[in-house]
Amino acid sequence: MTVRIGTWNLENFFPPGGPAGPTSQGAYDAKLAALAATIRGLDPDILAVQEVGDPVALTDLAKQLDGYDHTATADPDGRGIRVGFLSKLPLADVHQVAAFPTGLRPIQVDDTPTDETAMGRPALVATITTPAGQAITLVTCHLKSKLLTFPGGAFSTRDEALRARYGAYALYRRAAEAVTVRDTATTLLAGKGQQRAVVVLGDLNDEPQAATTQILSGPPGSEIGTGGYDTPDQGDGNRLWNLAARIPADQRYSRMYRGNKELIDHLLVSHLVTHHIGDGDVTAGPAPAPSINDNPNARRDAPASDHRPLVATIDL
Repeated sequence: MTVRIGTWNLENFFPPGGPAGPTSQGAYDAKLAALAATIRGLDPDILAVQEVGDPVALTDLAKQLDGYDHTATADPDGRGIRVGFLSKLPLADVHQVAAFPTGLRPIQVDDTPTDETAMGRPALVATITTPAGQAITLVTCHLKSKLLTFPGGAFSTRDEALRARYGAYALYRRAAEAVTVRDTATTLLAGKGQQRAVVVLGDLNDEPQAATTQILSGPPGSEIGTGGYDTPDQGDGNRLWNLAARIPADQRYSRMYRGNKELIDHLLVSHLVTHHIGDGDVTAGPAPAPSINDNPNARRDAPASDHRPLVATIDL
């Protein structure tokens, strides 16, 4: 028996009427219809979602679908977006994670004197049980974007010193958030990844080889496609494997940004899970929207999403 687990950034998924949502009910209905059509086509048993602007929107989406009777969302960030789950399977032990772990000091995130001690957007943890009876614990997250917001809410600046500082602040935050999610995964695994099914998934806002993504992987070595993959070692109990290598090479991207294909949405799985997934068992949804730029408001009334979903079929 198999279970299908996916992740998708739904892009500013707000109901109409607010400052960030669609400007009309018609635009909102078109987005609901487009999102629902893609989900039906991929048919995941559980979908981790990001950029949910209001839990009501996720409920509206579930109503467009058959069988997705279980939803959960974390608290929002300052922009009003949050992560969540849309699932056919019951969700157990649902809780969010935000506070930086012990040992990680507060970080500077802007030019004010106030430092941050928690993730900007809390991660969300939930456990499902597959039809075969295997418990799988999922952690979904949406790490700090590479798109910068400057003082006053501007998305661009001609002040290069300001740009450089805010680029560094974004890196500080994304790295600290990756450490926080990694600490959660380490606790869940407890050195027993060969027996425990753990999946970390979501919008990491960086490529597979980026330093922040590598933090989430844990102990280096034994990557998919290397000679060490099938050779047990002491890192297996805490390691997570990035399933990017299981996506067909020509489909290995989840967003178009400034004309370039990027894989910034990821599924990372524990030892028990990775050995039940083969090449081609991770598929991408329809091609995303045309290349985006640094202004997230430009697509306010656009249907569907600027990301494409990723779904893994797991024989577990």
